[in-house]
Amino acid sequence: MPLVRIDLQAGQSPAYRRGIADVVYHALVEVLGAPQHDQFEIITEHDGANLIVDPQYLGIPRTDRAVIIQITLSEGRTVEAKQAFYTAVADGLHEHVGMRREDVIINLVEVKKENWSFGNGEAPYV
Repeated sequence: MPLVRIDLQAGQSPAYRRGIADVVYHALVEVLGAPQHDQFEIITEHDGANLIVDPQYLGIPRTDRAVIIQITLSEGRTVEAKQAFYTAVADGLHEHVGMRREDVIINLVEVKKENWSFGNGEAPYV
């Protein structure tokens, strides 16, 4: 179960926000093998003072429309799969919502499968 947190500047349309969520979900399913219907995403908008993104870190020029995507997921993907995922998300966001690839920041947080409960106080992957 990936848990996705998407942080972006306030003022974006519901369609834009949903477009970001859908691109990330589809890349999770198609590239990283997440199960269908395993879509848990939290979108948070911030005013300019509460979303600080360096405009030049690692020589990548970012705008104030940069988006931070943090995904908690079960461990076990290869480096190659993760790199393919990063590319799929950046390309998908560029194609579907017009986002600059430079403005896509992604962080994966891997956890052991026993760290998930979907309800009823149960851990189905243990």
